[in-house]
Amino acid sequence: MSKKPGARPHGQIRQSQLITSFGPGSMMDLPNHSVLVGGLDFWSASGDEVVEPRLVEKLKQLFDPPLQVLKLFSPPPDNDDPTAPQTGITAWQFPEWFITQDVDRDASFGVVRARMLVHRKRLTKGKFIDDNKKKRSVVPVRFVRACRSGHIGDIDWYNFVHGGKTECRRQLWIEERGTSGDLAEVYVRCECGNAERSMALAIEQPETMLRCDGSRPWLGAYANEKCGEPNRLLIRTASNAYFTQLMSVISLPDRNVELREAVELVWDFIGEAEDVGELKYERKKAKVNAALDGYDNEEVFAEVKMRRGQSAGPPKTIKQAEMETLIASKDELGDDKPDGNFFARTLPKEVWDKPWMRSIERIVLVHRLREVMAQVGFTRFEAVSPDIDGELEMGVRRASLAREITWLPAVENRGEGIFIQFKKEEVENWATRPEVQARGIRLLGGYEAWKAERSGATKKFVEEGGLLPYVLFHSFAHMLITSVSLECGYPASSIRERIYTIPDIGYGVLLYTGTSDAEGTLGGLIQVGRRIHEHIRGALEMGELCSNDPVCAQHEPANQHERRFLHGAACHGCLLISETSCEQHNEFLDRALVVPTVDNLGIEFFS
Repeated sequence: MSKKPGARPHGQIRQSQLITSFGPGSMMDLPNHSVLVGGLDFWSASGDEVVEPRLVEKLKQLFDPPLQVLKLFSPPPDNDDPTAPQTGITAWQFPEWFITQDVDRDASFGVVRARMLVHRKRLTKGKFIDDNKKKRSVVPVRFVRACRSGHIGDIDWYNFVHGGKTECRRQLWIEERGTSGDLAEVYVRCECGNAERSMALAIEQPETMLRCDGSRPWLGAYANEKCGEPNRLLIRTASNAYFTQLMSVISLPDRNVELREAVELVWDFIGEAEDVGELKYERKKAKVNAALDGYDNEEVFAEVKMRRGQSAGPPKTIKQAEMETLIASKDELGDDKPDGNFFARTLPKEVWDKPWMRSIERIVLVHRLREVMAQVGFTRFEAVSPDIDGELEMGVRRASLAREITWLPAVENRGEGIFIQFKKEEVENWATRPEVQARGIRLLGGYEAWKAERSGATKKFVEEGGLLPYVLFHSFAHMLITSVSLECGYPASSIRERIYTIPDIGYGVLLYTGTSDAEGTLGGLIQVGRRIHEHIRGALEMGELCSNDPVCAQHEPANQHERRFLHGAACHGCLLISETSCEQHNEFLDRALVVPTVDNLGIEFFS
């Protein structure tokens, strides 16, 4: 990462990290610098184009106004050829304030450790020379300011320590008056002798850092925008400093093309159908039924309407299209040879049919799977997850990756997976039980407490009443990931989940792997899938008891003391897994909905 042509890069990271952890606007420590990764305008070149029309169409609608043209490109790859055009990403030095590494001790102030706070302009070749001509090594200060809109900048240390506008420019010191590292023991002091302030005040009284000026340094100079939100203290290396906003889809075979061809073959029979009833009558004919085999009446009639120029209704959501394709997978045959971007086969029921599997309708082995992930923007302080349909909310507050968006960074991962479909009637009957409804009210109380602390924050599936089925299958997926990872050869952090709770279609869970090379398709999950009944039984047995019981099982979601508002019976001892695997950042979990717990609520789906 360098601005000088022909210069060696100052550091390297994996391509996938550029859309997950270290995308535009993120802070990172290189071997010799602390930097802010530049926006897309400062990427010297992009990689290969990533083609995924279904994802591109969804992404276009997220911007205001919607984009007319948008492409996806992989991050620029490293090039070892010295004669080739330079690739790389510009990164801006940030922050611009530093503290000296050597420690001064001053008993008169009762100071344990004191370090000088200096600006970049006072450095010479990366070192600070004090009044005694002594060279002092420096490191970037760990405190910066930011706002919820993603803007970021250096703290105005002179105004902060003096409590307002000041002309004083005497030497500043950062002092640690204790050994705990707590912010209440970290003070900023000015040598004028009239000003000192604890860093804890920056959290307790955010107004001491004034209002945000809309600074967007990752987009270059003069990129500020109007803001006016309160500044908040941000520690550079904290986990809440950068949350990337991703949208991902699983590449599916173009089912519409095949359907279009099938409709064309029998158009003379079904072209005049006015409703689904007439279509059913025509399908009684052997030729028509053979041509339309594998397609339900609703999607055939929708294709007929589109061919006649009539509206076919709203576009399908990301997960709706995926689940329809998974459910339509053909039965497994002995001579199947997986190929292409997507290859799935339904496992015969006699292989996995056991008493504890009676609520499961279908097991699908996904031998080949391609996932495309694109970064849309980012937030600070709080993450924004996709909704139940895999879509990002329209109009959500996100920081931009470029001054003008014409393309977005994306990566494609290849892997394999297991899809488990549950019986729709059993899920809906379970959700209407009075004791389950009572549990839902308690979970909803926790959600309302969470929502009260985040103005404007909502979760679509909670507002529309899909909370209980989603929490049920989300918790089940976490249990199964833990169980499967013990034998499949992949670590738990490499197995990811997609939860499907679509009342019009059904309910299901997809566990899958995904890496940027062929390592995600080694067959470990497929072999686990052939014995999925054993792993489901093991997952259910492990979920009944947590090492933190009875505290875990008796947790109240709305408890203001514990502040785990989006958890029922869930903790690090039972359900919480790596956040790279979870589509909701380890939120909306409750194993009491899945299996019996020591609290004996009688609300479990698997008895």
